[in-house]
Amino acid sequence: MSPRPGVRSKRARSIISKRVEGISPSGIRKFFDILSTMEDAISLGVGEPDFVTPWHVSEAGIYSIEKGYTMYTSNKGLLELRQELARYLTSRYGVEYDPETELLVTVGVSEGLDLAMRSIINPKDEVLSPDPTYVSYGPCTVLAEGVFVPVPTTVDNDFKVKAVDMEKRITPRTRAVLLGYPNNPTGAVMERDELAEVGEVARRHDLLVVSDEIYDRLVYGVKHTCFASIPGMKERTILLGGFSKAYAMTGWRVGYAAARPEIIEAMTKVHQYTMLCAPIVAQMAATEALRAGDAVVKEMVADYDRRRRVMLKGLNDIGLACFEPKGAFYCFPSVKVTGLSSEEFAEQLLVEEKVAVVPGPAFGECGEGYVRCCYATALSDIEEALRRMGRFVERHG
Repeated sequence: MSPRPGVRSKRARSIISKRVEGISPSGIRKFFDILSTMEDAISLGVGEPDFVTPWHVSEAGIYSIEKGYTMYTSNKGLLELRQELARYLTSRYGVEYDPETELLVTVGVSEGLDLAMRSIINPKDEVLSPDPTYVSYGPCTVLAEGVFVPVPTTVDNDFKVKAVDMEKRITPRTRAVLLGYPNNPTGAVMERDELAEVGEVARRHDLLVVSDEIYDRLVYGVKHTCFASIPGMKERTILLGGFSKAYAMTGWRVGYAAARPEIIEAMTKVHQYTMLCAPIVAQMAATEALRAGDAVVKEMVADYDRRRRVMLKGLNDIGLACFEPKGAFYCFPSVKVTGLSSEEFAEQLLVEEKVAVVPGPAFGECGEGYVRCCYATALSDIEEALRRMGRFVERHG
């Protein structure tokens, strides 16, 4: 019997997976839907370099098309690229990976994260991760049928996770630790000894560590520590990295995963049935980036550092207290002085002054009272945005 007009059947109500229904849309995109309708608006929101891909890198991609390199590659990616990645990780961090068995080329770090979660998580396994953290970490855990367990961080510790806080939340169901340092959204960077303490917790409780290091090259006045380079950690680490941020290659969608052979084999199994391989054009461009992109990366990092200092000083000067971010390209100022929630601050700032920022709770409960401001935009736009934000704070402070 057909349901009465206007009445949905039980089948219609259950057509969407409960896991998908339970995931909230990204808290970032809402503001940019509004922003796209505004003239003279300034975005401090999307975490994307405003640089174009270095020409010699783009040229490598163009050359691949001109020569007819438009076919599939191995599921694991071009061996040539994996060999360059192995050399990079050895020379930069002293960690050796076999390009044949311990490296996988992915469609950006986003796919790498998804593959890692689906390859190591069983239903109801728990994954610990600092809060605030990148918006994909929770949903990717849930989509792998795991349970995401935030570990609070605070500005008092520059939003760096403490090993003791992580250990308090370990249960018999805990399977892995998911880290993202340099951190998005806070810009926090963990020192080597701090990461080693987290590693000791992982060793003591036999946990895997998924380390998202997409911002490894974007650090200021400090040294990035590759988690796998910590003694005893390579065997339990899934290292994720990519080309989007440091090489201004967001749209090329190419990243990598490095781990012990059985983990890479499992990730490749999922990858071959869902993505098959990363685009060959992007892989050839990434190979060129590794071979000859270092000088350009250093120039971009120096420019980001100038913008970072301008934004940090400007935010503090207008009364939005902000700790000093040491990595990535974000500031995470407190907006508590205005008496507005993070969401109210972001919405009213966008309407009144046409400046887009991202509310802190988009990245976790500990983000309440803060907003994320991205300085990967022109210095002139940063300065104008700060003027507008200053007027806004004067009215609401």
